[in-house]
Amino acid sequence: MDPIPDAELGEAIPSNTEHAISVSLPTWRSNVGYEENENWVVSKMRSGYPRFFIHPEIVALEQSISDAYGKMQERCMLFPSAAIAAACQEFIASRSSLPGAGAQILHDGQNVRIIHLISSQQQNLPHPQAEVWVVFLPGSLYPTAREFWQHTGEGISSRRAVFIHKSLKEGYLSVEEQSAVLPPATDPLHRGPSRYSKHSGGSNTAKKQTNISRSNSEGISTKDFVEMRYGRNLEADAVQQAKLAIRQRISGTMVLGAELIAPTSPQSRVRKISPDDVFLFPSGMSAIYNTHKLLRALYGPRKMVEFGFPYLDTLKVLEKFGDGCLFLGNGNDADVDELEQVLNSGEKISALFCEFPSNPLLRSPNLKRLRDLATRHRFIIVVDETIGNFVNVDVLPYADILVSSLTKVFSGDSNVMGGSCVINPRMPFYQDISALATKTFADNYWGEDAIFMERNSRDFASRVLRINENADALAELFLKWPSVVKRVYYPRCDESRSYYDDCKCAEGGYGGLLSITFHSQDLAIKFYDTIKTAKGPSLGTNFTLTSPYALLAHYKELSWVAQYGVESHLIRISVGLEEKTSLLYMFEKALLDVELLGNSVEYESQ
Repeated sequence: MDPIPDAELGEAIPSNTEHAISVSLPTWRSNVGYEENENWVVSKMRSGYPRFFIHPEIVALEQSISDAYGKMQERCMLFPSAAIAAACQEFIASRSSLPGAGAQILHDGQNVRIIHLISSQQQNLPHPQAEVWVVFLPGSLYPTAREFWQHTGEGISSRRAVFIHKSLKEGYLSVEEQSAVLPPATDPLHRGPSRYSKHSGGSNTAKKQTNISRSNSEGISTKDFVEMRYGRNLEADAVQQAKLAIRQRISGTMVLGAELIAPTSPQSRVRKISPDDVFLFPSGMSAIYNTHKLLRALYGPRKMVEFGFPYLDTLKVLEKFGDGCLFLGNGNDADVDELEQVLNSGEKISALFCEFPSNPLLRSPNLKRLRDLATRHRFIIVVDETIGNFVNVDVLPYADILVSSLTKVFSGDSNVMGGSCVINPRMPFYQDISALATKTFADNYWGEDAIFMERNSRDFASRVLRINENADALAELFLKWPSVVKRVYYPRCDESRSYYDDCKCAEGGYGGLLSITFHSQDLAIKFYDTIKTAKGPSLGTNFTLTSPYALLAHYKELSWVAQYGVESHLIRISVGLEEKTSLLYMFEKALLDVELLGNSVEYESQ
C-alpha cells in the first residue's frame, strides 16, 4: 500500500470518501486553529471524527427536520431510539443548575422536547430502522447536548442520516408522537449488593429467547455472507447475516488470535467465546457507555475506578454519568498499591475500567494483580483492548468484560464506525451480567454500517500482523535517533512490557500504535509539519496516520495531562500497511530535517 499523501486542510481522510472517519489537519498551526475554532480552519472542514464533528449529511437532515417541526430559536439532535433521546434529555437536566431541573427542563421559556419520526404506514417501512427520535432544545443548551453526543457515541450515523433524509423528502416519515417527557432512560433494576453472589440469579432463559431473534441464522458461516448492493429496500436478513458474521469473527479471534492466523491448529477449533456473548454498538464509546450503564443498573450507586491514563471520553463517562470515579492516572504498580489500600479501608467499588495498552502512552496495567483484587473485593474488570486488539493480546483470563472500538484496526478502512462488548463466560458474575445485557442492550447498529464493517474486517487478522511488523521497525528507527527523539512510547519499549507479554498471543505482536516526544516543541512542530503521512484524528487505519495527540484531545487541559506523563508536544503515530522500506525512508527523512533544525538552533545559541 502506498502512503496517503499529505492532504489539504479540511479534506476527508481517505479523500473522496463520503463517510470518512478522519480529516486532514496537515500542520501544527492548523491543529491549534481547529482547537481555537478559527474560521480559516473550521470553514474548510468537510469531514471530521464523527463524535466531534457533526457530518454534513446529519446537519442537512437536522435542518430539514427543524424547518418542518422546529420552533423559533430551537436546535435539534438526532438519535436512533427513544431510550437514547430520553437519556440525552436527562443528561441536559443533570448538567443544568436551574431550579427544578428534571424530566421537564425549562430554559428561556422553552421545553426540551422529543418527537418521533416514523413511517406513516409502519407495516411498509422501507427499512426496519427507518425512524429517528429528535431532541429539540433551546440553542443555549446545544453545547450540553453536544457533550452527550460526544461522550456516549449514541448519535445517528451519517449513513442512517442519508437514508432517513431521503425517506423524509419522499413523504415516508411523519410525527408519531410529541412529548416533553419520556420514560426514564435508565433501567430501574438496582439489585445492589445481593447480586454480588457468585451463584445469584442469572437464568439463561431470557437470554436464549432473545437470541432466537437476535441471531436466528446461527448456522450461517461467516464465509457464506455475500455483500450486495442495496437501494431503498435494505434487506433485513442480509443485515442480520452481516452482524452475525462480525460477531462470529470477534468470537473466533478470541483464541489467542489462532483461528484466523493458524486455522489448522487444534487449539483454533476451541472457542472461548460464543457469538451470543458478543454485542455490537454504533461506536466504541457507545459500547463503553452502555457497559457503564449496565454495571450501574446491576450494582446500584457505587464508585468506579479508571485505572491508567485513558482515552478522554471514557473518563468523562465515568465522571459525568456515574456515582463517583476514582482516577488512578499513572496506571503503574504504585497505583495498584493505592487501590489496594482504598479497598482494604472498606470502600466498595463496582467496576474498574482500563485500557490494554493505554492510549497514547502505550502502558500496560498489571492485570494479574488487578484480577486478584477484583476476586477478593468482588468488582468487575472492564478492559478496552482496542489498541492491543484481539489478535495480539488475550486478556480473557483477567477481564469480566472486553470493550473495543471496531472503528479502528478491525475495520481499517476509516469509513465506518462500530463497537463491541464481549462478556466473558468464565468469570464469576457472568450469569448476572449476561442476563441483564441481553435484556437491556439494544441493537442500534445501522444496517449499512454493519455491512461495511463486515466487508472491511474480513482480512483483519492478516492486516494486524503486517501492521505489527511495520510498527516494530518504526519504533527501532526512532530509538536510533536520540539526538532529536526524547522518548518512544511503545509496549515493547515500556517498563510495563512484562505485563503486556503476560497477555501477548503466541503469533501476536505489540500493535500498530506508538507515540514519540522530542527534546523541544519546536522540533516536534518541525517533525509534524515535515512528515508526509496522512495527518488527522483517529487510529488503526490501513494507512499511517500521524496526530499531535495531546493538542487535539486535551488542548484546554494540557497542564493537567502533563501530570500523568502526556507532554503537550507528544505525537502519536498509527502505523499502516505501507511497504516497510518506503515507510522507514519517509520517517528517516523527516527525522533528518528535524536534526538539521536542532543543529541550527544549537549553533545559533552558541
